[in-house]
Amino acid sequence: MTRRLVVWMVGLVAATLVIAGLGTLVLANVRARTDTEQELRAQATTIAANLALFFDETDAPLDDQAVEQRLRQLTLLRRVVDLDGFAVVSLDPDLDPNQLPSGVDPELVDVDGLRTGRLTSTHDGELVMAAAPIELGDARSGAVVLARRADVGLGPAARYFVVAAVASASIALLAAVLVGRRISRPIQAASAAATRIAAGELATRLPVRAGRGDELDQLSRDVNEMAGTLERSRALEQQFLLSVSHDLRTPLTSIRGYAEAIADGAADPQRAAAVISAESRRLERLVADLLDLAKVQASSFSLELEPLDLAQLAEVAVDGFAPDATDRGLLLQAITPPLAVTVDADRDRLGQVAANLIENAMKYATTGVVVRVDTVGGRAVFTVTDDGAGIDPADLPHVFERLYVARRQPARRESSSGLGLAIVSQLVEAMGGEVSVTSEVGHGTTFAVMLPCRA
Repeated sequence: MTRRLVVWMVGLVAATLVIAGLGTLVLANVRARTDTEQELRAQATTIAANLALFFDETDAPLDDQAVEQRLRQLTLLRRVVDLDGFAVVSLDPDLDPNQLPSGVDPELVDVDGLRTGRLTSTHDGELVMAAAPIELGDARSGAVVLARRADVGLGPAARYFVVAAVASASIALLAAVLVGRRISRPIQAASAAATRIAAGELATRLPVRAGRGDELDQLSRDVNEMAGTLERSRALEQQFLLSVSHDLRTPLTSIRGYAEAIADGAADPQRAAAVISAESRRLERLVADLLDLAKVQASSFSLELEPLDLAQLAEVAVDGFAPDATDRGLLLQAITPPLAVTVDADRDRLGQVAANLIENAMKYATTGVVVRVDTVGGRAVFTVTDDGAGIDPADLPHVFERLYVARRQPARRESSSGLGLAIVSQLVEAMGGEVSVTSEVGHGTTFAVMLPCRA
């Protein structure tokens, strides 16, 4: 990674320098051409005016020898005019190329413009040309033509630019190496940590610098969070296996014991049959919960959504548990609005959610359980409240995890496997809702299911 970063940074700096150099060269050429053109226009105008004055005063013929003699008399003009790039031409329709300075294309000379007294100038590549008409009275039979190559003059500047480019590339190389090492070290550490975590070392953690919040620190935090989640999942998995093994062993042991007692004639067959039936139902419930949780977590799990009256469903669920509540000495009641509270949900799965929550509340209630249906902010709310011992605040974030109750209170479970609330959470989320819990130690617990109301 460090090598690629170095190559990219140095390449970027080099490309930037090349673009800057080319841009500078182009701009310098444009500027040199513009300056040369302005200078030649001024010189051509001055020379044409002096020649016109000279020939008017002396009545000398307008020929090359007379022109050169006049120019040599003008000391100032001799300093600024290169005679090799100077010519006086006659403004004939067919301009003689031999009259023009070396390298000047006759097509560049605007003869018509010069005849009208206009100062003209143009360029052909680096060659810049300016022409000014010589006005002798009312006639314009000749013109001064000056030509010169634009001198960019980048000699010292080019050397400075090369030195600056080399220095910039060196600094970029050094910076790329330093930055690359700074970036690669945490990434290499994260990669090594991920390898150790994959190998089973779930206690692996990366250091996180305090007060820093860049992407590398976030990466370290994410790796640590992943390791913590995996470590917790492994502990839950181990606890799950232990709990399921215990839950299977206990009823099977009871069934085997009573079956052997019946065979030996040491137990009342009717009583033994009742125990065996109860333990069989317990095993059936355990297997059903395991299958339900596996189905909900499977990618192929699907729901059959339909419009349902949540209030009616709650009343049906309460009626189903009424005999059991009476046997336990609990008051089970439903409080529902007079109007229907319609939601889109799976009837069987939503009924399973209600049954799991009511059964869980009855396990821990002291005197009664209240089931309530209401609407809040466009959402249907189904709550189940018991007046039991409540849940410790430190345990609240974990109540929907598999086997939470089995770990915390193994003597009192909402189902034989401790999967009831985990199934509730998975089903409610699958139907587009939310489930939450509030509790105060000594004052009971409330579970709330929130689903979008049907429009």
